[in-house]
Amino acid sequence: MRECSVRIDASGEKKVVGRKNFLCATNAGDFRDIGRGSQREVHPMEDKQIVELFWQRDPEAIAQSQGKYHSYLSKIAYNVLSDEEDSQEVVNDTYFRAWNSIPPQRPSRLSVYLGRLTRHGAIDRYRKRTSQKRQGDAYTLCLEELEACCGTAHDPQQILDAQQLAQAINQFLHTLKPQTRAMFLGRYYFFDSLKEVARYCGVSESKAKSTLYRVRKDLKEYLKQEGFDL
Repeated sequence: MRECSVRIDASGEKKVVGRKNFLCATNAGDFRDIGRGSQREVHPMEDKQIVELFWQRDPEAIAQSQGKYHSYLSKIAYNVLSDEEDSQEVVNDTYFRAWNSIPPQRPSRLSVYLGRLTRHGAIDRYRKRTSQKRQGDAYTLCLEELEACCGTAHDPQQILDAQQLAQAINQFLHTLKPQTRAMFLGRYYFFDSLKEVARYCGVSESKAKSTLYRVRKDLKEYLKQEGFDL
């Protein structure tokens, strides 16, 4: 077992909590500090090469993952938590969750794998931090929008994570035009604001809002036709 927990405080000091055999890994290559202004320059590697470093138990895998995906993962976490410190802690945990799970996992797309770890970690932290909904919270508002097409009998996030429904949603997304699909994923996977979705899709905010409304209606009808009881 390689379970561990690593924290990096504001001064840049690493605090490793967990099984002693993990400390050997940190001593072998010195995991790089994760945080503001502490990243060293790395030469980008292909995902396959980075995954191989994880399998070799080479701490360089962490530095490479950080250098390549830190901004991307920070955005995912912040869109859920709306808190810089919490977001950085979640991203920090993501690297070491990856260290603990690769191997045995060998993801073909490291960005997707790390993004999923970050997303789930941020949602877990959000749930622990919030005992009830906060009106106006960006993450809560995204889930409330999805309730209309995914049903209200269960927590929307649990529904999205259910394997069969996730497959059906993926199939539905492939029927959409690229721009519409980008809007849906931006809003409901990355939890981007309507304003931001509109900006990178090159449409007005009202256009993005109306498009997403139609997509949710179409998704609800599609899921009903696929036999889901909503």
